[in-house]
Amino acid sequence: MKKRKDYISWDEYFMGIALFSANRSKDPSTQVGACIVSQDNKILSIGYNGAPIGYADDSMNWGREGEFLNTKYPFVCHAELNAILNFRGRTLENSKIYVDLFPCNECAKAIIQAGIKEVIYLSDKYKDTDQVKAAKKMFKKCGINYRSYPKSKRKVVLEL
Repeated sequence: MKKRKDYISWDEYFMGIALFSANRSKDPSTQVGACIVSQDNKILSIGYNGAPIGYADDSMNWGREGEFLNTKYPFVCHAELNAILNFRGRTLENSKIYVDLFPCNECAKAIIQAGIKEVIYLSDKYKDTDQVKAAKKMFKKCGINYRSYPKSKRKVVLEL
């Protein structure tokens, strides 16, 4: 008997983990997940966008508009930062991160400092913002490769 031929690729697997992790986010407008992977395709850490541990997100304002302190923005940790902070191993050096939304400049700094060398992203919908332009500039100057995830259009259904 031969092995099956319809198994998912590493890119599909790790982006799928990132997308699945995004479902843990309580943000009503934007759910983002991240999956950090070693050079030999071992999952090192995962994260999703949400409030810091211990912060009561049930009473949090998840809005996008209004006074800064009355929005989600000063309180939400992005998926990339959460994945980096969730890591409990020795090093993230030379790893790669799969994320469904291109990282902002703040997450780019954390990615660079953590030693992650490649970013694979699904969407770049904020590419015209200064935050993403700054992230790309930092990645280029620091030798961090980034590439768009090659959408496979494959549908994977899980029954839980």
